[in-house]
Amino acid sequence: MRRLFLALPVMLAALWLMVLPVPAVAQGFTALARVMPQDSRLTVDGRGGVQLDLRLSQGVPYRIFTLDAPRRLVLDFQEVDWTGLSAQDFLATSRVRNIRFGGYVPGWSRMVLELAEPMEVAAASMTIDTVSAAAALTVQLVPTDAEAFATAAGAPRDARLDLPPPTVLQDRPPRDPEAPLVVMLDPGHGGLDPGAETDGGVMEKELMLDFAYDLGERLVRSGAFEVLLTREGDYFVSLERRIAMAHQQGADLFLSLHADSVSEGMAHGTVVYTLSKEASDVASVKLAERHDRADLLSGSDLSNVDDEVTDVLLDLARQETHPRSTALAQSVIEALMEQGGPVNRRPLRSAGFSVLKSADIPSILIELGFMSSPRDLENLTNPAWRNKAAQAILQGLLDWREEDTARRALVRQ
Repeated sequence: MRRLFLALPVMLAALWLMVLPVPAVAQGFTALARVMPQDSRLTVDGRGGVQLDLRLSQGVPYRIFTLDAPRRLVLDFQEVDWTGLSAQDFLATSRVRNIRFGGYVPGWSRMVLELAEPMEVAAASMTIDTVSAAAALTVQLVPTDAEAFATAAGAPRDARLDLPPPTVLQDRPPRDPEAPLVVMLDPGHGGLDPGAETDGGVMEKELMLDFAYDLGERLVRSGAFEVLLTREGDYFVSLERRIAMAHQQGADLFLSLHADSVSEGMAHGTVVYTLSKEASDVASVKLAERHDRADLLSGSDLSNVDDEVTDVLLDLARQETHPRSTALAQSVIEALMEQGGPVNRRPLRSAGFSVLKSADIPSILIELGFMSSPRDLENLTNPAWRNKAAQAILQGLLDWREEDTARRALVRQ
């Protein structure tokens, strides 16, 4: 089986958010629970706090913890189908600013309540109906002060969800110029982060995952590429983790796939982004501040290298990578134009997107279209148009590979 279909075990070991859990666990349950929206609610209690009542079709393991800056209550479940629950209807108190829920990593679901004021968990319990097996989770939050909240907030590690301890990276052997290139496809958003969404319920995260699979299959069938995905389902993957996965798996190219929406003006057509020079400079400084530096340059562990030297090494890597990324973007745009587009009037742009900040992997972000444009939305939801777009991107990558191989041979001479 090709690597397109082998990415999940790797991702499961690598995925993380920025937090993890202080358990209040109900043990002994398995399978997927469904939320029961009509019996779930947020209410204000008599002590000036908030009570969360969540009804599920069955009991599942769960855990609860808080995070600061901004203040949040986080609940993880193994796992919950949130179909039918409306955040707008559920959010019925000003003490909670916002609520999000969705997939987190495979096998886990998450609900996040952004708190308007510091509150602590006074009690949490799950009861199970002995006849129907339905579960009722009740969480009581009471006011506390900012200092106490910050002290209690945190994210203990959990081996089921956290990264394994850092390991020493081995030098990558020289790549056979005839071997397939490893492409990391990055379907944007996922899980708690739906991306753009239309009034009719079309979501960017779903469109881009479907498109990533279609494109990935074409790339693999061409024989010129192996393919990995940053996510294979509807769950959250942090932006930094997407880059780290590309390094860990030895990716030669990184393609992030999106379909945005704009609230002002009328943008339409495909746009391809590379990392801007200004963002590149800032990225080197920010990345040099990280402690887990083993993922900054493929095959190089910079854990014991000081910030100034790390900054220089990253800049040197980008001097080679940035022109290759620009050439890749131009090749994809030309192929899309040849197949009829539509492409934006200014199709090649640069920006500071986090997923483009890898120093040594040519990276582009393809804004396939804008869901706020009726024409683009019709294209994005049309399988025939998506097939043409995927074929054009494949052709762009093939053209780029041929030109890149020739350029690199000249450089070596």
